[in-house]
Order: sequence, then structure tokens, then C-alpha cells
Amino acid sequence: MRSLIQASLFLTAARATAGDYLAGLDQAPVINGCILEQHAQCPGADLRGADLSNLDLRLSNFQNATLSGANLSHTNLRGANLNGANLDKVTAYRVQATRADLRGAKIRNAKMPGMEAEYLFAQGADFSDSDLTGADLDFSRFSGATLARSDLGFSSLEMAWLPKADLKAANLQGANLQEAKLGLANLAGANLTGTRIHFATFEGTYMEGCIACPFDW
Repeated sequence: MRSLIQASLFLTAARATAGDYLAGLDQAPVINGCILEQHAQCPGADLRGADLSNLDLRLSNFQNATLSGANLSHTNLRGANLNGANLDKVTAYRVQATRADLRGAKIRNAKMPGMEAEYLFAQGADFSDSDLTGADLDFSRFSGATLARSDLGFSSLEMAWLPKADLKAANLQGANLQEAKLGLANLAGANLTGTRIHFATFEGTYMEGCIACPFDW
């Protein structure tokens, strides 16, 4: 009987400890009035420098929000609206942004290696001087986007749309540009060493000073 009582007390204490440990973990964090959860409605929010890592923010609205300097590492932004947002100098290792809207956004000097962003909408966005090494950007749209001096080494841009994109001095070593559309783009000073360009189109593309560009295209 004594053993049964001791065991019962132990289980009760264990449940209480577990409850204390898990307390609050199901509550979404709130920063400057923005409830950080799926489908969050935070257009124009000030989230500069915020730690948003590992959060599930899929299908959220951050249109015109300020997230400069924020930590978005391993964050789920699948389908999120970041149209016109400021993401300068964000740290976003392996951020999930498939089908996200980054049209007109500023993402300069950002660290986003391993970004998973198939079907990304990034028309007119500015990724200048950003680290996008190993990013999955297949089928994405970068029409008129700025990727000057960006590091896209070993990234995948298969069937991506890049007409009139500025890739001046960008690093595309080992990247996959199969079937990508680069009409009227700027590849001046870019590096395409080891880049897969099968069936890619370069009509009217500027290539002066480019390394391993298909000058005879």
C-alpha cells in the first residue's frame, strides 16, 4: 500500500512539473500588437530586430511591415504577404517562404542561405548584397528584381522568371538555371562557373565582364 501511495504522489508531481514546463508554450508571442501565429494580420507592423525564429507564420499578412534586422531562421512564411516589407539585414537560415509574396520588398544585406522558396513572387524586390546560397527558388518570379552582388552559389532557379533582373556581379557558381528566363537581364561581372544553363534563355542579356556566360547564345 505504501508503495502505491508513493507511486501516486510521484506521478502527480511529474504531471505538475510537466504542466509548469509546458505552460504558455501554446500562447502566440505578441510584439508591438502583432500576434505572431498562423494567419497573423500585421500590415505595417514594426518588428525590427525581433526574434521570430522557428515560428509558424504561414499565410500571415506583413505587407509594408518593418522586419529589418529580425531573426527569421527556420520560420515558416509559406504563402505569407510581405509585399513592400523591409527585410534589410535579416538573418533567415532555411526560412520557408514557398509561394510567399515579396513583391517590391527590400531584402538587402540579408543572410538567407538554404532558403526554401519555390514559386516565390519577388517582382521588383531588392536582394542586393544578400546571401542566398543553396536557396531553392524554382519557378519563382524575379521580373525587374535587383540581385546585384548577391550570392546565389549552388542555388536552384529552375524555370524561374528573371526578365530585366539586375544580377550585376552576382555569384551564380554551381547554380541551376535550367529553363530560366533571363531576357534583357544584367549579368555584367557575374560568375556562372559550373552553372547549369540547359534550355535557359538570354535574349538581350547584358554580359560584359561575366565569367562563363553563354556569349554565343
